[in-house]
Amino acid sequence: MGSGPKLPGVERSDGEERIVLHVDADCFYASCERLREPELRDEPVVVGMGYEPGDSIGAVATASYEAREFGVESAQAISTALERLPRRASVEDEPDDHDPALERSETGYYRPVDMDYYESVAADVREILHDCADVVREVSIDEAYLDVTDRTAWQVADGFARHVKGRIQREVGVTVSIGVAPTMSAAKIASDFDKPDGLTVVRPGEIRSFLSPLSVDLLHGVGPVTARALREMGLETAGDVASADPEPLVERFGERGRELYDRARGEDDRRVEPRGEPKSFSRESAFAEPVEEPDPKYEQIDTLAAAVADRARREDALYRTVGVKAVTPPYDVNTRERSLPGPVDDPDLVGRIARQLFAEFENESVRKLGVRVSNLEFVSADQASLDSWESDRDREPTMDDTDRASSDDDESSALRTPSDGQASLSDFS
Repeated sequence: MGSGPKLPGVERSDGEERIVLHVDADCFYASCERLREPELRDEPVVVGMGYEPGDSIGAVATASYEAREFGVESAQAISTALERLPRRASVEDEPDDHDPALERSETGYYRPVDMDYYESVAADVREILHDCADVVREVSIDEAYLDVTDRTAWQVADGFARHVKGRIQREVGVTVSIGVAPTMSAAKIASDFDKPDGLTVVRPGEIRSFLSPLSVDLLHGVGPVTARALREMGLETAGDVASADPEPLVERFGERGRELYDRARGEDDRRVEPRGEPKSFSRESAFAEPVEEPDPKYEQIDTLAAAVADRARREDALYRTVGVKAVTPPYDVNTRERSLPGPVDDPDLVGRIARQLFAEFENESVRKLGVRVSNLEFVSADQASLDSWESDRDREPTMDDTDRASSDDDESSALRTPSDGQASLSDFS
């Protein structure tokens, strides 16, 4: 049984099908821009890679649903997007006879990708996901699988998923769609079924009937080339694939053909497993209102530092870097970090460094604080000596005192375009 909270009065029978949630943020980059600029809500928003304000080069990373109505799509050239949805003029550029109604109906807002900021918002979502599930597989910056079998039961799985959706909306401010199913592949398809802000539950025994009428290109792992090849074989729907002779599929696609056949039949025995060891541990906490007095902020820093150090100790992890995050109104993310000479396990040290790094923000209005330890080592080894570090522990923070948003992931992946239309630039882990 998991250690986290479980709905009262709910028991799970031995052997009952697992309960998998696939959580997928809706137009995540655009949602983040709307957090920073609330006036963008319900407006067409385009976020571009390699794009700078006023330029016409780059590619669309994501387009809000309002922008998609104009034919703007992810991975599309910015120049093409501008032809379909012209950039909204700034106030100073508007002519005297400007018609605001016409401007709103035919133009949109363009913003450059800001991965540091997006990863900061994603970290807030991540905290909630890990609080709601004992096992989380973080797939990308905007999606993850959760195994909540030990947190709830099938008769109330829809309520549990609503709880997760509600927490993310209330505490972070972004909208997610969730699919619930006994398998990872079915949960993934279910999360795409009713976007945006969707919730689709596929209960045990319902997978085949749920999948059967779906077009083959909606099957998990099927792209345009595979979908075209399947249609050339006379297979238009998942039901067609499920009823087909698997041998021609294996001949055409190799072992992947057998996987397509199994997935179309709802057969997927993969377990939700974390993607390797975490790169960092972090804890964040928001104030109800922005706080200016130093004492409450330092008290929060102490609490967060203790929690992070305790988590690292429970996970048998040593760390080489300590960092803090201070979010100032409206949503400016400021981070500082300091690297140590060697890996350590020292909660008091984490607290001291966190206080020192936060000192420059003590008189600023702060709405959220965070503490992180990173550059982890999961080894059974003696703790590094602190003598060499203590001699210069008051040195200035690293990173040349520049701001950057905190992230639990330093890896990046090639541009991809998932079914919700957002091109992803980096993975969670």
